[in-house]
Amino acid sequence: MDIKAAFGKAVKLRRVEIDLSQEDMANSAGMARSFISKVERGDANPSVTSVKKIADTLGVLPSDLWLKAEGYLSK
Repeated sequence: MDIKAAFGKAVKLRRVEIDLSQEDMANSAGMARSFISKVERGDANPSVTSVKKIADTLGVLPSDLWLKAEGYLSK
């Protein structure tokens, strides 16, 4: 699994964990739903600003998402 896919998996799992739809997440973060979908699929390479907005919307620190993603890389 590459880093973009691992990060996307971390984002999706947190989003589902807090019962948030892609649409609601996108609206809260000020992003397009299609971009959130691409992030979760590992098809987007989000900027650090986007990572911060995503993390804020999910109620976690950006580092929490990266640590979770790193765990998927080692599997």
